[in-house]
Amino acid sequence: MDDPLVCVVDDDDAVRLSTSLLIETLGLPVRSFASALEILADDETLRRAHCLVLDVRMPGLSGMGLQERLVRLGHDLPIIFVSAHGDVPMVARAMRDGAFDFLQKPFNEQALLDRIQEAVQLAAAQRAARARLAEIQARIASLTTRESEVMAGMVAGRLNKQIAEDLGISMKTVEQHRSRVMEKLQVDSLAELVRLVVSIGWSAEPKSGP
Repeated sequence: MDDPLVCVVDDDDAVRLSTSLLIETLGLPVRSFASALEILADDETLRRAHCLVLDVRMPGLSGMGLQERLVRLGHDLPIIFVSAHGDVPMVARAMRDGAFDFLQKPFNEQALLDRIQEAVQLAAAQRAARARLAEIQARIASLTTRESEVMAGMVAGRLNKQIAEDLGISMKTVEQHRSRVMEKLQVDSLAELVRLVVSIGWSAEPKSGP
């Protein structure tokens, strides 16, 4: 897995360099960009980024504009805005649109480092949750139509006999499908199965196939 990447976007060369050097004291890799359009053109960086330290006022696309663009593109990485010109409406808008924090220049260096560490931890947790969700969805997608039907009965608390009657199959067949469901979803108990499917908001929907 890639190390958490922190990105600095600021059109001021001196600020961009000093901020990057400061962040590197955390032992985190840093990439810096002189404009919003520059980082938008770097898909690999946006994929890896765990935190964005972003100036508000920049030529071309502003920091607020970049935030809006990232939201539309589906990037939910934590953004820490830094600005010497932030006013109450600007801060309120940034936070309402999902910013992690808004710091005024000149900012306290330790405060920035603390917030970056918190943002990186949040991003890592969000990525782990998404990976876990994708893994569970892949397991469920591997079930056949009949296995999905049997699992729906299990989650609903139906007994094997009731599931067999509902589906017009034998008890033995239900037991076989039930065993395969448990194996494919990698669970050891009905309670664990229910927790798993509830955690992703699963609902029984028909799928094509045997």
